[in-house]
Amino acid sequence: MKETLKLGLVLAAFAAGACVALALVYTVTGPTIEGHEIKQLEMSLKELFPAADSFRALDGDVAPKDGSVKFDQTYEVTRAGAPLGVAIKVRGSSYGGDTTMLVGVGTDRRITGVKVLDIKDTPGLGANAKSPTYFVDKSTKTTFPGQFAGKPLSDPFEVKKDVVAITASTITSKALTNMVKQAGIAAAEYLERSAQGGK
Repeated sequence: MKETLKLGLVLAAFAAGACVALALVYTVTGPTIEGHEIKQLEMSLKELFPAADSFRALDGDVAPKDGSVKFDQTYEVTRAGAPLGVAIKVRGSSYGGDTTMLVGVGTDRRITGVKVLDIKDTPGLGANAKSPTYFVDKSTKTTFPGQFAGKPLSDPFEVKKDVVAITASTITSKALTNMVKQAGIAAAEYLERSAQGGK
């Protein structure tokens, strides 16, 4: 009995020590990781809008019509005070769980670009949505998100019609296409309100 109690106390002490060590590691590395994520987001925004000099975060001004997606953050994009468009960090459910993307929409009502930030789908299949070397069109070396650049919002955004699917990953392709479409609709509505002098 005493040996069991002693063993239990030793294990509890080790567990407590491990928890303290993990907390210390997180305290030290947390700000660095957060800073890295912010820098990556800034670089991704710049990829979608190379001419931009300002990305102003909007609070509650843009919301999805479709409840299956969420907008984590929305940015009004400008250059020298003139509007260039809107960028939306959108999250939705795909085959392997939550997927996060950045979608840019220009004032001309076209997609300026799409960047897959995080996806948990099957490697070699749905996860190819994030791969810079997986092409839905090999002749032009167009990636899955790359096919949306320049796409007008008037298009239907339907997989296997005007959107090329990732091979053997129809669920992923449809989920991501819907995220782009919903971000596009919301961004266009915001831009229209802004052009009319409202928010």
